[in-house]
Amino acid sequence: MKRLTWACATAVAAAMLSTWVAGSTLIAGKQYAMAAPDAGLRTVRLATPAGRPVEGWLLPGEGKGALLLLHGIRADRTQMLARARFLQAAGYAVLLIDLPGHGASPAPAITFGLHEGAAVKAALDYLRGTYPGQRVGVIGVSLGAASYVLCADCPRADAVVLESMYPTIEEAVQDRLRMRVGPLAAPLSQLLLVQLPLRLDIEPEQLRPIERMPALDAPVLIAAGDADQHTTIAETRRIFAAAGRDKALWEVPGAAHVDLYAFAPAEYERRVGAFLARHLGVP
Repeated sequence: MKRLTWACATAVAAAMLSTWVAGSTLIAGKQYAMAAPDAGLRTVRLATPAGRPVEGWLLPGEGKGALLLLHGIRADRTQMLARARFLQAAGYAVLLIDLPGHGASPAPAITFGLHEGAAVKAALDYLRGTYPGQRVGVIGVSLGAASYVLCADCPRADAVVLESMYPTIEEAVQDRLRMRVGPLAAPLSQLLLVQLPLRLDIEPEQLRPIERMPALDAPVLIAAGDADQHTTIAETRRIFAAAGRDKALWEVPGAAHVDLYAFAPAEYERRVGAFLARHLGVP
């Protein structure tokens, strides 16, 4: 009996230690300098209330509107560069930023969309001030999508594209653990989620983008791969159901949790291009 008790205690301690290490990895940011690949990209630096700068690139447009592009977790603004080229060719001004904790935008930790919203607000304020009278849209991928939806005081966008966004942090953690440890995902996810208030002073209830969808107050196109295991298609359909009236859903056949533009560029340009043209036309 003592051996069994010792073995169980050791197993629990090992699980707690491994999830603590995993939690450290999940919230760790990575900062590095970003050099513009060509002269057509103008570097901009934006201030935030926390005093940490947000850096990005601006591509000029032709007066048809302006777009803010927000990358996914563990990426940087270069993830959105191909989209930016396509959108600039369509006449839009485009701002790509590094979210806090990524690329050239410093932050003490990644907060899964909650505090990243300050960078989104600064970027939207910049676009509104730089292109007065023009409509402004947002395209967010995964973390970028959540960062916009969770932003409580961001200026309203005139059109929003949300790609591969998680509905709740609880489901996001369980989905990712399920891919690796199967039925152990549920108990191990609790060991990760309990770290949120300890490490980041954030409660799981604050990281539920699906609950913010009814108040989004903008036309929204929701896109996700129907083979995505990080955010299942059933979860994406729930997000779509929670959105307001002016909404569209694109389920990308065969796509996992990947860059949807790289996966289906022609269809992406057709669908997203038509959506933006409809909602970002001249006021």
